[in-house]
Amino acid sequence: MTNARDKDVAHKALTFVVLIGVVSLFADMTYEGSRSITGPFLGALGATGFTVAVVAGAGELLGYVLRFGTGLLADRTGRYWAITILGYAINLFAVPALALAGNWPVAAGLIILERSGKALRTPARDAMLSHAAKDMGGAGWAFGLHEALDSTGAVLGPLIASLVLFLHGGYRHAFAWLLLPALAAMATLLIARVRYPQPQAMDTQGAIPPQDANAIRELKIFLIATALIAAGYADFALIAFHFSTDHILPNDAIPILYSLASLAGGGAALILGKLFDQRGLSVLLWTTVIPALYAPLVFLGGPLAAVVGMALWGAGFGAHDSLLRAAVAQRIAREKRATVMGVFNAIYGLAWFGGSAALGVLYDVKPLYAVIAALALQFAACPLLWRLRIKTA
Repeated sequence: MTNARDKDVAHKALTFVVLIGVVSLFADMTYEGSRSITGPFLGALGATGFTVAVVAGAGELLGYVLRFGTGLLADRTGRYWAITILGYAINLFAVPALALAGNWPVAAGLIILERSGKALRTPARDAMLSHAAKDMGGAGWAFGLHEALDSTGAVLGPLIASLVLFLHGGYRHAFAWLLLPALAAMATLLIARVRYPQPQAMDTQGAIPPQDANAIRELKIFLIATALIAAGYADFALIAFHFSTDHILPNDAIPILYSLASLAGGGAALILGKLFDQRGLSVLLWTTVIPALYAPLVFLGGPLAAVVGMALWGAGFGAHDSLLRAAVAQRIAREKRATVMGVFNAIYGLAWFGGSAALGVLYDVKPLYAVIAALALQFAACPLLWRLRIKTA
């Protein structure tokens, strides 16, 4: 009887994670498809290269800074579903609205609005996902499965945008067609809301209370390690710039490498999530050391090294995006989880944003300097992860 009940609970938890994963799949199809063409679209509307860079950077920066408050808002109000649904609505419907933008300031506002919507819903959504983790086998598996579905959408979205451009030849057509996955994402989200009105009920036991002094100290160490890992990860824009200007690969092959990286990230998250639940932080340690080798491969190697380097870059990104969230979820009591998830997401994003900018400056001086900095930052996180691994072993 107990075994049958446990199987039923595990099935419900798995179904919830899959539903949220499908939401992310359609959502990523929408906004990753959009992001693959917003640069040239802004240019077609008369924006300068500097304006495009500022809009993209400001959107990302605002999207991460807002997460400091949106997680706290979710925990304070307890309105996890309402905040998640509102955030997704803003995040998704800003994309097809770009088809109606008549000038670049309006388009820029919609791009920044899209990032703000993502900032609003991410901490609340991640907190709800964490509630299903224990009953479906662990946080690593829950977030790994979610990341795999998310990455699938990140692969499909740009391909859809490219296909629409090929068939119709206009950016506005592409943005309009992206309304379809946006609607699919919202429909799936509402189905999840109806079937699981209280995801917190699946979480019968909170994690380590954040009030504990040792837990707070360990969390701070973990967040520092997270920031170092993120800062050592070059943005794909810089990598693509290098591939193009140094003629490492033909321009039309560069987007394919981004798809390869997304596939590698989804696969890594799926496999390593299970392993994380069995082995703990030692898995995260090795998924920091090995993917760090992307830097010399992509910036100092030839075409074959570029392919291998992008596979490592994608695998590391997917593993970190899932395992870091899983590690946070394991350490925080459920009533504070959205708050800490918001802080984690903000720190990760700001460190990635600042690190990418610093690596870009070093790259302009000499690519080797960017490689050294990327390796040094990520390897600096390893002693911290090792220290936490020993304490939690």
